[in-house]
Amino acid sequence: MAKDPVGQRASGKPGLQLLLQLLGVSLASFFVPLLSPLLISGTLGTDLPQTWNSQIASFLAAIAALFGFRRVTLYPGARAFAYVLPTFSTTFGLATAVLLATRIPYSGTMLLAGYVASLGITFLIAFVTQRRAAPTRMYYVPTGNTGIIADSPQIEWVELRVPELPADPDAAVVADLRFDHDPAWERMLARAAISGRAVYHTKQLRESLTGRVDIEHLSENSFGSLLPNLAYRGVKRTMDLLACVLAVPVLFVPMLGVALLIRLDSPGPVFFRQRRMGYQGHPFDMIKFRTMEHRDCDEELHAAITQADDVRVTRVGRFLRRTRIDELPQLVNILRGEMSWVGPRPEALPLSEWYERELPFYAYRHIVRPGITGWAQVNQGHVAELGDVHIKLHYDFYYIKYFSAWLDALIALRTVAIILTGYGAK
Repeated sequence: MAKDPVGQRASGKPGLQLLLQLLGVSLASFFVPLLSPLLISGTLGTDLPQTWNSQIASFLAAIAALFGFRRVTLYPGARAFAYVLPTFSTTFGLATAVLLATRIPYSGTMLLAGYVASLGITFLIAFVTQRRAAPTRMYYVPTGNTGIIADSPQIEWVELRVPELPADPDAAVVADLRFDHDPAWERMLARAAISGRAVYHTKQLRESLTGRVDIEHLSENSFGSLLPNLAYRGVKRTMDLLACVLAVPVLFVPMLGVALLIRLDSPGPVFFRQRRMGYQGHPFDMIKFRTMEHRDCDEELHAAITQADDVRVTRVGRFLRRTRIDELPQLVNILRGEMSWVGPRPEALPLSEWYERELPFYAYRHIVRPGITGWAQVNQGHVAELGDVHIKLHYDFYYIKYFSAWLDALIALRTVAIILTGYGAK
């Protein structure tokens, strides 16, 4: 997959940026925890095993967070500031869980100090490098498919009027490499590649910049197959089950509280069940907390389409939708193998049947398990019009084509950011 060039040319020295991040995070995560007892109580820690374990845990969590953060922000739509907090919180939370589970002695104060210090230094470096980043400029060959120009207005596009290399030594050249260009243009593209300039194919670059896969035809993945990454599919299912086993004991009591609030807020059942199209085209009953007024026509096409400001949503329902708490009962669907934590959202049967009649290749989205959250949800949100569904399908096809743990991690982090901030697609 072509890497997203936006935000990757800060000061023109991505290697220097990585070096600064590694140095800053290493010093902050290892030495700040050592100094934290001195700052708090005026004395250094005397328990050497506890001090050493805390420093090592802080250092490993910070380095894992840094590389995870850099990896997920290579995907389109990823912006540094939105993912620093969720990424570091995840790795430090896992480090704490491992220390608790193994009963290894550690200092919570020292671990917290390492978390705050490494988080702060990463924010600082991201802020400085982003402010110094030059505007992204790309030169394009004006023959072939040039629709990427309209789709990516954040890029400064410069048309190449003659088949000559741009004078800019850092120039990135974009061309439709499947088009039968004149020999002069072909030679120019070859010279651009030989000279070390980046040469992008419009199709892959458009996918990277927009996070969408066009559906003029079914698009193979990087393995040359219509099947998604089969090796990851098995791993993903295991991870889904493990996450459910860990989540159910923690969420059981809060979910009982939510059920009580729903019953007190409006008449009707606690749960909302709806027949939806699922994995490999098999319908299933999806379970959610009820967030709307209870009606008897939920299977009709017009009732199946949820608007952004639907008047049927209850007072408690608005809060449940905003925080995604209404989706928690789908843990049952995940355990039954009908859903995953991350994947294309399953549509109600009337909608799915309508979309399949109107949109080519729509059924292909059922090749992976549907999810509680997905790539289309964190980029687009709720849709109702057929044209918007077509764009949503572009996002779903992108997810299927680049089906991987890293993309799932990015979607999970963006979902957490949306829940915490209330900003972004819903």
